[in-house]
Amino acid sequence: MDLKTTELAVRPNIIFIVADDLGFADLGCYGGRDAKFGKVSPVLDQLAAKGIKFTQGYSNSPVCSPTRFALMTARYQYRLRGAAEEPINSKARYSTTLGLPSDHPTLPSLLQKSDYNTALMGKWHLGYPPAFGPLRSGYDEFFGPMAGGVDYFTHCASTGMHDLWFGEEERAEEGYLTDLITNRSIDYVQRMTMDAKAGKPFFLSVHYTAPHWPWETRDDEALAQEIKSNLFHLHGGNIHTYQRMIHHMDEGIGKIMDSLQAQGLADNTLVVFTSDNGGERFSDNWPLVGGKMDLTEGGIRVPWIAHWPKVITAGSVSTQACMTMDWSTTMLDAAGVTGDADYPLDGVSLLKVLKAPQQTFPRPMHWRMNHRGQRALRDGDWKYLRVDGNDYLFNIPADERERANQGQQQPERLAAMKADWEAWNASMPAIPDDATVSLGYSAKDMPQR
Repeated sequence: MDLKTTELAVRPNIIFIVADDLGFADLGCYGGRDAKFGKVSPVLDQLAAKGIKFTQGYSNSPVCSPTRFALMTARYQYRLRGAAEEPINSKARYSTTLGLPSDHPTLPSLLQKSDYNTALMGKWHLGYPPAFGPLRSGYDEFFGPMAGGVDYFTHCASTGMHDLWFGEEERAEEGYLTDLITNRSIDYVQRMTMDAKAGKPFFLSVHYTAPHWPWETRDDEALAQEIKSNLFHLHGGNIHTYQRMIHHMDEGIGKIMDSLQAQGLADNTLVVFTSDNGGERFSDNWPLVGGKMDLTEGGIRVPWIAHWPKVITAGSVSTQACMTMDWSTTMLDAAGVTGDADYPLDGVSLLKVLKAPQQTFPRPMHWRMNHRGQRALRDGDWKYLRVDGNDYLFNIPADERERANQGQQQPERLAAMKADWEAWNASMPAIPDDATVSLGYSAKDMPQR
């Protein structure tokens, strides 16, 4: 695509949409099956058709809050103590250490300093006030839950405590949470339109809790009382409810896009969609194996879609390897904003890929998990993986299901990738001894994948 030199002179508005626990193949554009009611994700499918779809997009972690540390900072999450929790749980409500430090530069704070209006509508999951919070990390406005998971109707966390916030004030509001997040996002776009047209763009994070448990559609308000003592909803849910929850989110995204169009902002708004990690118990990750909490592909390979008519050619597909913090760096790049020199970014800008999707570049990506002693490195076609003390080597394009271990056939490659991972790990803080792993269910509740 031949960009005119003036095309990026007007800084774009940016909307960063993040789903919660969405599987790689849950969307139609990633091979997902239709539901009984029809297409599960027609809006997102159209966004991909009119924008760019990445086939090798990854999350920074296979569990929510660690990925969100990386999303906010554009750096490996392992650099911050709070991200060692897998994930931060509601018991940390009064902690002064388990959260995103307010003095750490973030994607919204860097944009805010560059004269962007900023807002988060949806899930935070990076610590509680007064020590932490969205308004302390660069957002002008915030509406949503602070916790990792809340009921869609009562808006209570797994502790039973109410967890819906307006800025730093807890306040009740009736409604299905997915729709409340959508409505607040639309209201924000409308209120920011005049500023955006006057040269002060906006950055809007839309962080849905869908399709995270509990398994509730708009028609399931009665379930809220049934499961208030066990928000994990281990006895409930099914693929049909799960698909409907995704569809509710998809409808909301459609309304946000309609609002952009109605306000005349769609052409120069970069809209990005992804998930914080791989799918949970009802998700479709085909052809990948594993899911949330796993460093197999199903836990970290997620949908990646971007729509920006002024820059991205419709129908683009990219095989570029990339991870969550690369989106954050890309957004800063698109806005003409550089990071803080005292906090060098680990993310890599994908702006040139958005402009020319056929371009790819080397992008080694590293992961580690306290849970099951997992580690992973994806470098080119190859992936080094350790789970429960066992080392594996996989050629991902040839074997996306990670079933054919090449370690014995290629011991030198395995040794080299292990050494690479060890060197990278030595550059990161060690996992603290008091870091916790919080599992919502075990093999006693359902068979392992």
